[in-house]
Amino acid sequence: MNPDSFDDPRSAAIEQLEQFGLSAYAARTFVALVSLGTGTAKDVSGVADVPRTRVYDAIEELQELGLVDVQQSSPKEFWAISADTTTRKFEQEMGHRLSTLTTALDELEPVQQSEEQRGVWTVDGQEAVTERVIEFIDEADDEIVYMTVEGLLTDEIIGVLRDAAERGVTISLGGVSPDVQDRIREEIPDAELFESLWVWSDTPAGRLMMVDGSQTLVSVLVNGADATPTDPRSETAIWGAGETNSLVVVLKAIFTWRLGNDKPPK
Repeated sequence: MNPDSFDDPRSAAIEQLEQFGLSAYAARTFVALVSLGTGTAKDVSGVADVPRTRVYDAIEELQELGLVDVQQSSPKEFWAISADTTTRKFEQEMGHRLSTLTTALDELEPVQQSEEQRGVWTVDGQEAVTERVIEFIDEADDEIVYMTVEGLLTDEIIGVLRDAAERGVTISLGGVSPDVQDRIREEIPDAELFESLWVWSDTPAGRLMMVDGSQTLVSVLVNGADATPTDPRSETAIWGAGETNSLVVVLKAIFTWRLGNDKPPK
């Protein structure tokens, strides 16, 4: 079966249209018209589980969005635009909304960003932690020290580390197996590889990182090797920024000691 196919494409399409802001009746009406090609309110009501009187309200909503055309016959006939045109419309709408959101958020940010973040901040969820890690890597100017369990060293993380190395950032990486080290040496030739501070399997640690000596992040894994489909592995991280931040001070001391006393052979 095509990996992009659905057991119930009608329900999947309706759900996604509702996510894009269509009312339930409008989403059902549009999907019905796509499957019918053209149809009257009676036709739509017969396949879409929409009362005939509400079909007209739904058509008005869809017409305002440019998703259907109306033939002024008796009874009126309705026609849905193609799937490709529908996709382009929503892509354009999404692009416009993202652009507007970005501009608005940029204007809300402080004129001068503070490099010192007081206290320690918490991030929950593996996806959210990964996003924060990528953000820190993207912001690095001089140095990245990163320790991680192999399962969290994804292609995406390796890619942003490679990009950082290409712009002149020093990369020190620990906690990976010889096989992964070979890949790192191939993709990030200038990266320094060092031994883990401990045996990862004996701890719930997920990642430790320090960026430019002023940003640090530590994560722990919940469930880890004991994860199951009904109780999957999750991740929680804490991070801090600023040279006097307590988390930064502690991790900087640990990494400085480790890298200063156990540099790997080049």
